[in-house]
Amino acid sequence: MMSTEIPQLHVMFLPCLALGHMIPTLDMAKLFGARGVKTTTVTTPVNYPVFTKAIQRISKDLAVQIGIKIIKFPCVEVGLPEGCENVDTIPKGETNMEMTINFLKAVSMLQEPVEQLLSECKPNCLVADMFFTWANESATKFGIPRLLFNGSCSFYLCTTACMMLYEPYKHVSSDSEPFVVPGLPGHIKLTKKQLPEFNFYELEPTYADYCRNVLGKKLWHIGPLSLCNKNFEDKALRGKQSSIDENECLKWLNSKKPDSVVYICFGSGANFNSDQLMELAMGIEASGQDFIWVVRKDHDKKVEDIGNEEDWSHCWGALVTWPLSADQFYNEKLVTQVLKIGVSVGVEEMRNMGVSAKREAIEKALKEITVGDEAEEMKKRAKSLGLMARRAVEDGGSSCYDLNALIQELSSM
Repeated sequence: MMSTEIPQLHVMFLPCLALGHMIPTLDMAKLFGARGVKTTTVTTPVNYPVFTKAIQRISKDLAVQIGIKIIKFPCVEVGLPEGCENVDTIPKGETNMEMTINFLKAVSMLQEPVEQLLSECKPNCLVADMFFTWANESATKFGIPRLLFNGSCSFYLCTTACMMLYEPYKHVSSDSEPFVVPGLPGHIKLTKKQLPEFNFYELEPTYADYCRNVLGKKLWHIGPLSLCNKNFEDKALRGKQSSIDENECLKWLNSKKPDSVVYICFGSGANFNSDQLMELAMGIEASGQDFIWVVRKDHDKKVEDIGNEEDWSHCWGALVTWPLSADQFYNEKLVTQVLKIGVSVGVEEMRNMGVSAKREAIEKALKEITVGDEAEEMKKRAKSLGLMARRAVEDGGSSCYDLNALIQELSSM
């Protein structure tokens, strides 16, 4: 009699080589693995330690096996320093743009080793980050679907589609003249300066529905992925090790009134000069608010003795938006105009290498999210979204439903 055992679904994950992409990909593999899916994550030697401790804990405590495959990253071949294997290690300074181009060349050279792994591992599906432009071609060679991991929000996808369709930026007289994005729900304004060169359905249902029903995009909202980590150790083992004394920081926080501390954090791609850092520091100080400021190592000497400098990550709360690049100006509109959980610091253009935000604007924005009735309303809305996010990933929640539906669809192929 022939065996009727159903083969285990096997999904291969290919994250972009940046901490902000590798960490949610690990969380995604954890979610798939907890549902009985065999998972394999592809990375490089330098990035391997980002995954190891977290995977060991997942394997021990949850009995979820996450496989890791390591491929060589051709940094030297394209003129990068040895060990430059993720976005965070690209040298800053005058050669940054050249090094970034070289890094992207190296990423394009990963197609062959990834295809070798596809041949050896024979996964049923490839989940590849949006930055691997060749992933569709590779998946097609092996007759498997490629799913695009896109950490951008539905609002960004909708706005981008409307911009491509209607091209409203062609009908303005200057880069700073605002225009309304046609065809998009809501009265959203942008400027040409703001155009770019992990969410859940309840966060932006209008734009999620627009993506699916108007644009015809097939989306699975399975986030926030970070909420698959239920306790402190699960969260702490992801990514780089913290350089702070958490107990001392928590002790200090507990000495303050609830919702009174401002948390200041920029992504690893932020590269401020000394003048901008000084404007930021003076604006923070003038606001009179207690704060925690996450400071990168190459910035810490420039901001000594200003306040508490720590190494944490984002959380639910009212926001001051400071867009720098990519989809961030679109995200700002979502935060300030749609969700109404934040205020803009007033940055008007992409990657301004000078001073893009003055101390007076920074002081004003910080006070707006901390003092007064409107600040309290923003905090309430942010906390409500946080509660929605937690419900979305629970059994019966929208993200849980979408994830189960995705796995079922892949299993039936």
